[in-house]
Amino acid sequence: MNTEELYQEIDTDESFTQKYLGLSFGKFFFLIFLIVLLGIYLGVLLYGTNSVEVLFGLQEYENYLQDEVSHLKKENAQLQRQYFELKEISAQ
Repeated sequence: MNTEELYQEIDTDESFTQKYLGLSFGKFFFLIFLIVLLGIYLGVLLYGTNSVEVLFGLQEYENYLQDEVSHLKKENAQLQRQYFELKEISAQ
Protein backbone atom coordinates (compact mmCIF):
# COMPACT_ATOMS: atom_id res chain seq x y z
CA MET A 1 0.00 0.00 0.00
CA ASN A 2 1.27 3.40 -0.87
CA THR A 3 0.57 6.58 1.05
CA GLU A 4 -2.25 7.71 -1.22
CA GLU A 5 -4.22 4.55 -0.47
CA LEU A 6 -3.66 5.04 3.24
CA TYR A 7 -4.95 8.62 3.04
CA GLN A 8 -8.04 7.45 1.16
CA GLU A 9 -8.86 4.96 3.93
CA ILE A 10 -8.84 7.71 6.55
CA ASP A 11 -12.32 9.12 7.00
CA THR A 12 -11.95 12.90 7.04
CA ASP A 13 -15.70 13.58 7.30
CA GLU A 14 -15.79 12.97 11.06
CA SER A 15 -15.25 15.89 13.38
CA PHE A 16 -12.82 15.77 16.28
CA THR A 17 -15.58 14.94 18.80
CA GLN A 18 -17.03 12.21 16.59
CA LYS A 19 -13.65 10.71 16.01
CA TYR A 20 -12.42 10.60 19.61
CA LEU A 21 -15.55 10.79 21.76
CA GLY A 22 -18.21 9.26 19.55
CA LEU A 23 -20.45 12.33 19.86
CA SER A 24 -21.53 14.86 17.29
CA PHE A 25 -20.40 18.45 17.74
CA GLY A 26 -23.84 19.62 18.94
CA LYS A 27 -24.27 16.75 21.41
CA PHE A 28 -20.79 17.33 22.79
CA PHE A 29 -21.45 21.00 23.56
CA PHE A 30 -24.89 20.18 24.97
CA LEU A 31 -23.22 17.67 27.30
CA ILE A 32 -20.61 20.25 28.33
CA PHE A 33 -23.42 22.76 28.96
CA LEU A 34 -25.26 20.27 31.20
CA ILE A 35 -22.09 19.51 33.15
CA VAL A 36 -21.44 23.23 33.73
CA LEU A 37 -25.04 23.76 34.89
CA LEU A 38 -24.79 20.80 37.25
CA GLY A 39 -21.54 22.20 38.64
CA ILE A 40 -23.10 25.60 39.24
CA TYR A 41 -26.13 24.01 40.91
CA LEU A 42 -23.95 21.91 43.22
CA GLY A 43 -21.80 24.94 44.02
CA VAL A 44 -24.83 26.97 45.03
CA LEU A 45 -26.21 24.03 46.99
CA LEU A 46 -23.01 23.55 48.96
CA TYR A 47 -21.76 27.13 49.35
CA GLY A 48 -24.75 29.44 48.74
CA THR A 49 -26.93 31.31 51.22
CA ASN A 50 -29.22 28.28 51.63
CA SER A 51 -26.39 25.79 51.73
CA VAL A 52 -25.48 22.77 53.77
CA GLU A 53 -22.76 24.79 55.52
CA VAL A 54 -25.34 27.34 56.69
CA LEU A 55 -27.57 24.51 57.93
CA PHE A 56 -24.75 23.00 59.98
CA GLY A 57 -23.81 26.40 61.35
CA LEU A 58 -27.38 27.06 62.44
CA GLN A 59 -27.62 23.65 64.10
CA GLU A 60 -24.41 24.40 66.00
CA TYR A 61 -25.78 27.79 67.06
CA GLU A 62 -29.03 26.16 68.18
CA ASN A 63 -27.08 23.74 70.39
CA TYR A 64 -25.12 26.64 71.85
CA LEU A 65 -28.34 28.53 72.64
CA GLN A 66 -29.89 25.47 74.28
CA ASP A 67 -26.82 25.07 76.50
CA GLU A 68 -26.96 28.76 77.35
CA VAL A 69 -30.66 28.49 78.30
CA SER A 70 -30.01 25.55 80.62
CA HIS A 71 -27.07 27.43 82.20
CA LEU A 72 -29.20 30.55 82.75
CA LYS A 73 -32.02 28.45 84.27
CA LYS A 74 -29.58 27.01 86.80
CA GLU A 75 -28.21 30.47 87.58
CA ASN A 76 -31.74 31.82 87.95
CA ALA A 77 -32.63 29.04 90.40
CA GLN A 78 -29.55 29.84 92.53
CA LEU A 79 -30.32 33.56 92.53
CA GLN A 80 -33.96 32.94 93.50
CA ARG A 81 -32.82 30.71 96.35
CA GLN A 82 -30.48 33.48 97.58
CA TYR A 83 -33.26 36.06 97.20
CA PHE A 84 -35.74 34.07 99.25
CA GLU A 85 -33.11 33.34 101.91
CA LEU A 86 -32.34 37.05 102.16
CA LYS A 87 -36.04 37.90 102.21
CA GLU A 88 -36.60 35.38 105.05
CA ILE A 89 -33.67 36.78 107.03
CA SER A 90 -34.88 40.37 106.62
CA ALA A 91 -38.41 39.40 107.69
CA GLN A 92 -37.14 38.09 111.02
